[in-house]
Amino acid sequence: MLHKPASPEKEDLAVPYKTRLGLQMFFFYASIYAGFVIINITKPILMEKTIIFGLNLAVVYGFGLIILSLIMALIYNYLCTKAEKAAKGEN
Repeated sequence: MLHKPASPEKEDLAVPYKTRLGLQMFFFYASIYAGFVIINITKPILMEKTIIFGLNLAVVYGFGLIILSLIMALIYNYLCTKAEKAAKGEN
């Protein structure tokens, strides 16, 4: 049994754009995550402060990071699909 794609794939002309976008999004997310880590290292007591609905900063920030990553994944997928179609000459 051969493990090949169902259809022959052509060269992806959007690779440079997708790579640059992925790196930009990674560094954006990493900087926000670094803020979470820095708060935990420098002022851990701040993470105990109640923010909203009785939840503390640690929980709100953590869920915010998860939600942000899901939103960024959807944005990345949309922009990459758009770039691939533009590279192929589709609209």
